[in-house]
Amino acid sequence: MAEEEKREEEQLVIPEVLPLLPVRDVVIFPFMIVPLFVGRERSINAVDAALTKDRLIFTATQKDISKEDPDPEDLYTAGTVCMIMRMLKLPDGRVKILVQGLTRAQVTSFAQTKPSYTVNISKTKEAPAPAPTLEVEALMRNVKEQLEKLSTLGKVIFQEVMMVLDNITDPGRMADLVAANLGLKIEEAQAILETLEPIKRLEKVNDFLVKELQVAQMQVKIQSQAKEEMDKTQREYYLREQMRAIKNELGDIEESSEDMEEFREKIRKAKMPSEVEKEAYKQADRLEMMHPDAAEAALIRTYLEWLVDLPWSKQTKDTIDIDKAKKVLDTDHYDLEKIKERILEYLAVRKLQAKTKGPILCFVGPPGVGKTSLGRSIAKAMGRGFVRISLGGIKDEAEIRGHRRTYVGALPGRIIQGIKQAGTNNPVFMMDEIDKIGMDFRGDPSSALLEVLDPEQNYAFSDHYLNLPFDLSKVMFITTANMADPIPEPLLDRMELINLPGYTEEEKLEIAKKYIVPRQVKEHGLTKKLLTIQDETLKLVISGYTHEAGLRNLEREVAALCRKVAKRVASGKTGHTAITPKVLQELLGIPKYLPEAEQEADEIGVATGLAWTPVGGEILHIEATIMNGKGQLTLTGHLGDVMKESAHAALSYARSRAREFNLQPDFYKDLDLHIHVPSGAIPKDGPSAGITMATALISALTQRPINKDIAMTGEITLRGRVLPIGGIKEKCLAALRAKIRTIIIPERNKKDLEEIPKDIRKQLTFIPVKHMDEVLKAIFRGMPKKTASGKPAPSKVKKAKNARHKAARP
Repeated sequence: MAEEEKREEEQLVIPEVLPLLPVRDVVIFPFMIVPLFVGRERSINAVDAALTKDRLIFTATQKDISKEDPDPEDLYTAGTVCMIMRMLKLPDGRVKILVQGLTRAQVTSFAQTKPSYTVNISKTKEAPAPAPTLEVEALMRNVKEQLEKLSTLGKVIFQEVMMVLDNITDPGRMADLVAANLGLKIEEAQAILETLEPIKRLEKVNDFLVKELQVAQMQVKIQSQAKEEMDKTQREYYLREQMRAIKNELGDIEESSEDMEEFREKIRKAKMPSEVEKEAYKQADRLEMMHPDAAEAALIRTYLEWLVDLPWSKQTKDTIDIDKAKKVLDTDHYDLEKIKERILEYLAVRKLQAKTKGPILCFVGPPGVGKTSLGRSIAKAMGRGFVRISLGGIKDEAEIRGHRRTYVGALPGRIIQGIKQAGTNNPVFMMDEIDKIGMDFRGDPSSALLEVLDPEQNYAFSDHYLNLPFDLSKVMFITTANMADPIPEPLLDRMELINLPGYTEEEKLEIAKKYIVPRQVKEHGLTKKLLTIQDETLKLVISGYTHEAGLRNLEREVAALCRKVAKRVASGKTGHTAITPKVLQELLGIPKYLPEAEQEADEIGVATGLAWTPVGGEILHIEATIMNGKGQLTLTGHLGDVMKESAHAALSYARSRAREFNLQPDFYKDLDLHIHVPSGAIPKDGPSAGITMATALISALTQRPINKDIAMTGEITLRGRVLPIGGIKEKCLAALRAKIRTIIIPERNKKDLEEIPKDIRKQLTFIPVKHMDEVLKAIFRGMPKKTASGKPAPSKVKKAKNARHKAARP
């Protein structure tokens, strides 16, 4: 047979130039007969050119099968010279040909590319067939056996191929025949075509056969397992049908099978964790066995509905575009740079490490500064769902963890309810008013939140109703509070505090112009052509009609202005209205708030202090006076315990430094001291008025006037040290509103000045102090001189005593 093939090859002369036919999805081997459908214009031209000559054509496989019009570099250079045996023209213009591979060849160059490819080829000289050795014989037998195994495992191998293999003695010819019928990938088949050594070619085919055999065996194994599962399912179905028939005979009204199948389908689609899925199927089986009128059937049905509705595996993909997120945050909120920076940092880390746990942020600030709306902006910037729950006034621990299923009307807690509402397991979850959680005999909700707000525990949060772990680690929790003090320490430790200190008048003006006015104008059905509010008008509204750190009252006042104009427009007056400072009082009435009264001159015993309130900073004129008496200290002004203690500490400091202040050591025995803080109806507490009280007290005792142009804040100790306090920014803004430009602050509060905007910092002068002596040097125009013995001059004592007697007169 081999000799006949050699004779045929010798008789057939292969020309050096042949038309080229690019083929897709197939590599043609020598002696292989293949039907081809030819539809491309170049390819049809190549077939026509071959038929006009000696019916020989060179076939080369495309590297990329999707390319419709391949270039020379898109084709493999190694291919097969084929003989066109049959040709049939189809009605749609395509041509069907039957080709037989003759010999391997290599493209040396392209002679032409249009109207068809014509190539110069060189016939590839294959290595001669090796001598029949035991190794070659074993390899050939191994290939035959593996091919037979493959056919028994379901691979389609034609019987004719197996018969031809039995008569082949050439390993190279065997390799080509097996490779042609094995259905290999293009790259694998091309590698075999380009291998000229017969033994190596057969070894490669053998390797591919082994791989195909392993895949086929695995397929058979999978099919066997699937069949077993199907048999088991059919058996269960048969038994259920029998049970259904028995129940029908007994007169039981059974739950429809469609309903239960729907439940099981929902369980499958929910992609629950294995532990949860196992429990869900268990409860579904219990429900199917129960009578629908049974009391427990409704409970189990509700429980299953909760399980299938929760987003166990649904989550949104974060928008990890830092610039876009920054733009969204800047569009929705003015300033708040610290918070925006923190969110962008989280997104940046999330971009680099996808498995980052959600942070627990706590926004602390006065009402109306935008804590809640900031949460919505964060969700929008990240492309996540947003859920908000209010914790204010919650006293029952079950509000967080849910109730046991045994209770009538039991439901999951607010956390699980919020997750279900969001529809994803990674929303931005905002908990408002966390500082206003209550506690009574029903439990402590803040303690229940410890697990929720701990990234090390909340990956397996267990709700009492579900009684199954739910992963909350992907949720970004944001809490809000007006003050951090009421929050329990263990809960506070789990959160990252971010303070929102309130807005300056300049910031309020910018926010009103950019956000509040356009929003209110739109909500009241107006346009810019109908209404404009001047900047000076907005400044007057901010200073005279609102008194807050936030913006809620400002928005109400702007809404009131819009309503006045809307009334005019609705009455038919469609002209433009410009609200100027002159007409403001006509529209809103007299101003509700007047600026703090300025002191006309330096006074004895009146010191200017600074206070922090939840709605911003305020100034306090603390007054001290002395009267004849028995050494009593009276404190008035609705003061808290800490503030009273500060007054006692100030008096003790004054007594310990009596000599330095030119006072008799027992001056307090025949005097009563009275310290009063105005606005007596407002509760006041805190240590930051310590140095102010001490200054007012010492001024009253030494009859020295206090510089009215200096305000102060700081805590005092018995030895006169000045300790740091909080709320520096708000206190500085209050001083600026009162036209006080010099402020005494504790030395250790210098670092807090960075929080104050630069334009405000430039308008103020700060005097950092460590000791009360430095305060007195700055606040008094000069200290009384001491005598050599350390006692005050008699004339000075007499004058001070006379002054005290005058002050005691009614």
